[in-house]
Amino acid sequence: MRQLAGRSHAFAHNGSLRGLASAPRLALQRFHPEGETDSEYAFCALLARLQALWPSAGAVPPLRARLQVIADFAAELRELGPANFFYADGDALFAHGHQRLQPDGRIAAPGLQMLTRTCRDEREPLLASGLCVGCGYQQVTLLASVPLSNEPWQPLAEGETLAVVGGQVVARQGPGHAKTEFACYR
Repeated sequence: MRQLAGRSHAFAHNGSLRGLASAPRLALQRFHPEGETDSEYAFCALLARLQALWPSAGAVPPLRARLQVIADFAAELRELGPANFFYADGDALFAHGHQRLQPDGRIAAPGLQMLTRTCRDEREPLLASGLCVGCGYQQVTLLASVPLSNEPWQPLAEGETLAVVGGQVVARQGPGHAKTEFACYR
């Protein structure tokens, strides 16, 4: 986690990015890793790209602009190896799916899976192993490397980036989307 424009930003990566530190387009600027992992380095390189969008505290940049920077960054990471990641900026959660080690030993898509649940009945809480969201209308989007329950999880397309706000997928970009798709969002 790091601070940018008065907000906490968090990043989690699953994959192996060979040659990341020597990739000229992914050079570090203001942010530097606290550890030695490729995930730390990737996070700092992403923040370097995003800092121009966050010039001051309090102003949240347009979702479309943030999604574009993140999707472009993800495309560069994919050249170095499996690049599944989550990034949160306090307003939205961004997820990028690529490839992962599959049960048969191959590195292939899907890298991430998604399940969206909706609770419409005031008396019906959302329940899943390790998760209980209180009663009332709520929507929750779960993202994981592999399905966590026996439900219809949807794989993210290889190279797909999405934005989640308030438990709802509000934007998708990547394969299978002729242009960036936006749901109703502020």
